[in-house]
Amino acid sequence: MTTSTAALSSGNLAVVTGAAGGIGLAAARAFHAQGLRVCLVDLAGEALDRAAAELGDGATACPCDVADAAQVAALANRVAADHGPVSVLMNNAGIGAGGDVFARGDVWRQVIGVNLFGVLNGVQSFVPAMIAHDAPALVINTGSKQGITQPPGNTAYNVSKSGVKALTEGLAHTLREQTGDRVTAHLLIPGYTFTGMTARGATDKPDGAWTGEEVVDRMLAGVAAGDFYILCQDNETTLEQDRRRIRWAADDVAENRPALSRWHPDWADHFAAHMAE
Repeated sequence: MTTSTAALSSGNLAVVTGAAGGIGLAAARAFHAQGLRVCLVDLAGEALDRAAAELGDGATACPCDVADAAQVAALANRVAADHGPVSVLMNNAGIGAGGDVFARGDVWRQVIGVNLFGVLNGVQSFVPAMIAHDAPALVINTGSKQGITQPPGNTAYNVSKSGVKALTEGLAHTLREQTGDRVTAHLLIPGYTFTGMTARGATDKPDGAWTGEEVVDRMLAGVAAGDFYILCQDNETTLEQDRRRIRWAADDVAENRPALSRWHPDWADHFAAHMAE
């Protein structure tokens, strides 16, 4: 058993943000099914109460706005007092609304506040105690392929998820320096997933999308394998396509190509050839 999978042992405690629906709820269900106690963190409301009631014994609804550092710090203190040490922290809460560079400043602040500072608040409030507890523990932060390949149209979201990637990479290094492999960090990188955030009012899952449960299955397999980058596919994108798109994005810098050359008309044929190789 690896230290990461040891953290997932029955009886341990998991804290999941954004747990009222989507990937967060799927993760809470999976952890609970493995015998973990689960604190489901989300904004107060029926969805959160319903999610905790569905899981039943061992599940606790914890209303909190993750963008508010004081609320998250208070939550961490409350969880420690009421439930004991945290073995699994999944910073998953996120919103998809945003816009391009010229979107309103308040929209940008909301997206960055939830998607990036929500993760930072979770890390800073919970992880020091996980380190001090001297037991196996793991942190999973939910990123996005958009934080790597930067498709145009929702720059605010891309920036927030780019920040999550950099934050989690830095966290992994710090944890390795301080704990060896006892406390580990992992970056979950979902593909096209059918959730409340992506559904936009639709009730039927598109054929191309994965479910939240499929993402969580991939996540757990990645944790068990010791992966840092847990790259998820979907039903319309293969692993090889993902790899080629990621390499192309990195080569924009290495080859000094125009920004986002994948979508630049002068580079369309070059990108098509790259994908066809």
